[in-house]
Formats: sequence, structure tokens, C-alpha cells
Amino acid sequence: MTGSRHTPPRVSVALFTADLRLRDNPVLRAALASADQVVPLFVRDERIDRSGFAAPNRRAFLADCLAALDEGLRQRGGRLVLRHGDVAEETARVVHESGAHQVHVAADVSGYAQRREERLRTALEGTGCALHVHDAVVTVLAPGDVTPSGGRDHFAVFTPYYRRWRDRHGRTPLAAPRSVPVPEAVRSARLPRREEVSGTAPGLPRGGEPTGRERWAAWCRSGALTRYGQQGAGGQDDLAGDATSRLSPHLHFGTLSAAALVHEAAKAGGADAEAFVRQLAWRDFHHQVLAARPSAAHTDYRPHGDAWRTEDGDAAGDIAAWREGRTGYPIVDAGMRQLLHEGWMHNRARLLAASFLTKTLYVDWRVGAAHFLAHLVDGDVANNQLNWQWAAGTGTDTRPNRVLNPLTQAAKYDPDGTYVRRWVPQLAGVAGSAVHRPWRLPDEERAGLDYPHPIVDLAASQDRFRSARTG
Repeated sequence: MTGSRHTPPRVSVALFTADLRLRDNPVLRAALASADQVVPLFVRDERIDRSGFAAPNRRAFLADCLAALDEGLRQRGGRLVLRHGDVAEETARVVHESGAHQVHVAADVSGYAQRREERLRTALEGTGCALHVHDAVVTVLAPGDVTPSGGRDHFAVFTPYYRRWRDRHGRTPLAAPRSVPVPEAVRSARLPRREEVSGTAPGLPRGGEPTGRERWAAWCRSGALTRYGQQGAGGQDDLAGDATSRLSPHLHFGTLSAAALVHEAAKAGGADAEAFVRQLAWRDFHHQVLAARPSAAHTDYRPHGDAWRTEDGDAAGDIAAWREGRTGYPIVDAGMRQLLHEGWMHNRARLLAASFLTKTLYVDWRVGAAHFLAHLVDGDVANNQLNWQWAAGTGTDTRPNRVLNPLTQAAKYDPDGTYVRRWVPQLAGVAGSAVHRPWRLPDEERAGLDYPHPIVDLAASQDRFRSARTG
């Protein structure tokens, strides 16, 4: 539908943020329903670049996502409009150029997203253009949809949150629109290309909605969804089996809808599909915590008075060894090297690496969180920071003093050492489980390895942590 000969077409703006998809996108569908023409807009925010959050791995993945979104729009008669600068200012300029009467955008929970919404409202005041913010686009449920009894504003423990969450029914996923008419006069900057981004991980995955959907379909066809909750080989914690969905980058950029994944997983049914859905509930849980406590992105959610070690003190050497994957504990080093190579790390390895840094080396969790955000293609403030706080015992873990022993964990989740040999080639010749304790090898075998001795005594360091917490 377009305007008549004498009536200009009504125009709305669909401001894309972390929802770079056509399928199940309430923002785009609402913009289309409210107007004759839509400006699909993405603004490369200079504030993100200045903050350092625009790490190379995420910038390259974003370039893929924008290219795929533009291609999908062109197949429907439209195109993506790209601008550079301040989001609020550029959106207001597009509103002025197009005569738009509405702007639609997804709600989000980070401090940055909340300030962006406030600044958008301010920028649109007096323009005659209304701002519509849509919940449950980035997450399955909006942060405030599930709250505890007694008037509290959020759940601080996952299990009771999950009980309420799973009883709620998310929306029915929306089909992709068949047509997206875009005003011709609105100018667009050139889309970035992945090849223009330097400093990316060699094994960085490709981005974009079609790639994400192909990944999801292939993972389901492989039977991994029906084994997801299993203990041991083939389950989500099987390090060597690499059986996780690897969908986290697509969830971070919104090329896949979390609500649609829950809907599709529910069709499979069974305990294993439920285990997968539970992980999506964890994602929603962290978003509702951060929405209620934005300061948790950088301060302890539950302080314990920790005298954390930092790079400014005596921990600089230990932190460097941890970052580079040369702590002398192979299971930890394997995870850290996977991160550097792929811009992604297996979830179990993330927990081990985080526990080792905070509870064995007693290093401030913010140091580790910053390193992860510098490399993770799925680097998300809510999930990254709050998972780090969980591992450090300053977050929502109900057992804040628990320590994940890397040797015990290695025996359980990489029993024959396949994961370690994959990522620590210096140990490729060490057979079986012996790879997890190379310092115990006979002297003649140990002498031929270009691999460091442990940087710290495991038992003594973990005892010091427990003493610090309880003393």
C-alpha cells in the first residue's frame, strides 16, 4: 500500500539494534503495519567505537550480519539504510529526511541501551514522531514479565526464576515480511565488509541470519539437540565433542530469535530439548538481573570484601600467562587458546577459565571479563559480566565459595584429553589422560615438551581463596 496521488505515503523507521533479522522481528513487523513505507535503519554508533566495545571479532561478524540483512531486504524490494554517528542524532535526521511519524526499536537492558532510549526520546521531542519500544525482541520474555512475590523487582536466584519462566508462553514467532517498501530519497552509507576489519581471530565464524538458520538446522539434524542434556559424550559439557549449538553469536546480534528457538525446541520435546531451553532461560535471567541492577556490569552484585589481585600489583605475570594460555594447566590453556583462535569458547571451558583466574589466582573478575569482551564474538554485557560474577562468587551463585578444580573437571569433561590436544599442540604427543598432568611425565618425555610448568600450586592457591573468603 502506498499513499494516493495527493497524499504522501506514511513512513516509519525500524531502528535495528541487536535484532538483525527479518524472521520473528516484532520491530520490523510493527513498523510495516503502521506505515506505507519503512526505513530499515542501522546506526554505527561512534560511542561504541570510543568505548572500545567494538572489538574486531564483533565488528567483522557485524559486517556479515548487515550484509545479509541488506540482501534479505533487497529480495523484498527494500534495502538497509546505514548511518554513522550518534544513534539519536542520526535517527532524528532520518525522521526529518523521510517525514517518518513513528520510530520502532527493541528494548534492551544494558546501561548503554537504556541511555540510548532516553536520548532517542529527547531527540524526537517536538518532531511529531512517536517512539515505540518493543519488549521481548532480544530476549524470550521481557525482564519485568517474571518477578518474585513480595514486591521485589527481580529474581536473584536462577531456579525459582526458571520455574516461573517456563510456565509463561512466549509469543508465536512471526514470519518474515514478503515486502519492505523503502523511500528512495533516504541516503545510506556504504556497508562495511568483513575483509576491512583487521585483528580478527583466524577461525572466526561467519555471521548473518541465513548462516545462523543453517547452523541451527544442521545442529538439529545432527541429533545434538536430542543429546544436549546428557552427561558424558555428546552432551553440552562434552569439551571434545563440541556438541553445543554455537548459536551464541547469532543470539547476541539477533540474527536468530531466542523466542523462535524456544518455540522450535519445544516441538522436539523431551528432557534434552528442555536442557537447551534452560540455557536460553539463563540468558533471560541475566538480562532481568542487569535490567534491575545496571551497576552489576562493573561492580559486585554480592560483595564479599575481596582483596582481588590486579595487574597493578603482583598479578601481572599470572594474568599474562592466563590470557595467552600458558598457565601450565592444559584444560585452562586449551580454552584460552580456543578463544584467541575462534573468538569463541566452549561454555564449560569458560567456566573453568573464569574459576581459575578468580579463585585459584585470586584475580579481579573484571580483568577476566574485559579480556573476554575483547575477543568474544558473542561478547554480551549481561551474559559475560554476570557469568563472570557467578564464577567469581560475587554474583547469583548460591554457593559463592565453590571452586572448580581444573584437574577434576578435565577428568570429567575431557577424559581422554582430546580437547586439550586439539588446542595445545605442544601436548599433541601425550597420550590419554596423562595430557592433563604433563608435569608428572617421565623426565625424558617432559624435556621434549615446549610447555610451561604450572604457574601456581593448585591446592595451596585454592586454600588461600577459601581462607580469604571465610576469614
